[in-house]
Amino acid sequence: MHPRNRFRTGYDIPALVASSPALDPFVRTSPRGEDTIDFADPAAVLALNQALLKDAYGLQWSIPRGAPCPPIPSRCDYIHHLADLLSGGDDEAIPRGRAGRVLDVGTGASCIYPLIGASEYGWRCVGTEIDKAAMHWARQIVRVNPPVAQLIECRLQPNPSACLVGVAKPGEVFNASMCNPPFHASAEEAAEGSRKKRRNLGLSKSAAALNFGGQAGELWCPGREVWFIERMIAESATRPRLCRWFTTLVSNSEHLPRLRQALKRAAVTDTTTINMAQGQKKSRIPAWTFAAP
Repeated sequence: MHPRNRFRTGYDIPALVASSPALDPFVRTSPRGEDTIDFADPAAVLALNQALLKDAYGLQWSIPRGAPCPPIPSRCDYIHHLADLLSGGDDEAIPRGRAGRVLDVGTGASCIYPLIGASEYGWRCVGTEIDKAAMHWARQIVRVNPPVAQLIECRLQPNPSACLVGVAKPGEVFNASMCNPPFHASAEEAAEGSRKKRRNLGLSKSAAALNFGGQAGELWCPGREVWFIERMIAESATRPRLCRWFTTLVSNSEHLPRLRQALKRAAVTDTTTINMAQGQKKSRIPAWTFAAP
């Protein structure tokens, strides 16, 4: 976990309950005699996420039924790694406040990356989304958080087949873009993934739907994440000045060779891959730029 991540030392459950009493009904005693929650209970995970965001950033946050519930610590890690990329690894050089502008491609109903980026570094963030219902919810979350509301703009992507096209205003540029692309190829494949998680965690079908739901564009798209990212790379080549750095998460490491070929075809001037790990969960952030060295 990133050293600046506020959650790297684990969760202080009693402190979280003190600031967020709604978490209290979900607290259990572990076999080691410690306060914890049942991470197989979607309602408990949602309550924990709400408590974490309120305690760390003072955010009021929720998601609609059926929306994916993002793991907050890993979402923070992406933000911190992005800050390192923009600063060249120098903490003092991290762009803060209005010096930082970030584009979140596919922000979803949770709007989680803009909320953390604005709260942690004061970045001005634009979140894009193809789903009108998700966009409406994201805007509501922003609206009920006045400290960051002026820093976040949620924009509807009018073309569901586009990543970067049609979302930027004339002359608008960003320090970086970020994205958590759809992982599955279809609704059926996403549903099977949810069933597998239910079996592994011992969840009932009704309970699991609260935590492992999702809409088209959030969890699935034709061709899975590799096709989505290839499209993003191709679009970035047509708008090389839109972002200083283009980035995205990649869940499947087997996709990296194919994506490196796509970056080579796009004639990027520099590329790097950032590795992230949270427990046994591993992911990568390919980053590329067209800027002069």
